Formats: sequence, structure tokens, C-alpha cells
Amino acid sequence: MYDPDKRKVLSALCHGSIFFGSLLVFIGVPLAIMLVSDDPVVKDNAKESLNFHLNVWIYEVIIAILWGSIILIPLALLLMIPFFLFHWILPIIAVFNVLGNTDAPYRYPLIFRFLK
Repeated sequence: MYDPDKRKVLSALCHGSIFFGSLLVFIGVPLAIMLVSDDPVVKDNAKESLNFHLNVWIYEVIIAILWGSIILIPLALLLMIPFFLFHWILPIIAVFNVLGNTDAPYRYPLIFRFLK
């Protein structure tokens, strides 16, 4: 049996790492937890968090490319609003979800899963 308090903290740390700001920190924390932890739910939460980070990078690149094209700046501005909500609201929902339900990993909607 795995410790539910440890599971809560590690899972919330994985999803909340996006708020730490530094690239090495918000990728390094879930990666380190995924490699060190032996809890399957914590590992799944870490993988899901890394998938979310990769998706955020991809969406940032797409918006930057659109922004670089003078003609597509209005489209980039239009996409920045849902991206902002996607980038900041979904991790908050994930943190609250893993704190409330320790038995199942949180799955982000609308992302591509690169790590299985």
C-alpha cells in the first residue's frame, strides 16, 4: 500500500511545477519524480505533467510563428486568450484534482500524449 499523503504531495508537485517559472525546474521536477518514485499513480501524474509541458511548448511555438508573420498577428492575438487559460487554469484544476482523488492520475483534456 502506498502512502496517500506522499502521493498527494508528489502528484501536486508534478502538476504545480509549471508555476515555478524556470525551464529546468518545471521540467526537472516531474522528470525527477517520475524516475525516482515507485508509486504508479505518481509516475502517471508525472508523465501527464510532462506531456502537458510539451504541449505548452508546442502551442507557444505555433503562436510565436503566427506572431512573426505580420498578416497573422490578429490570429495570434485571438489564440493567446485560450492559450493563457489553458496554460494557467488546467494545472490549477489538476492540482486540486490530485489532492482530492489520490487513487487515479489526472488526465489533461485536449493534449497530445507523447509519453505513455
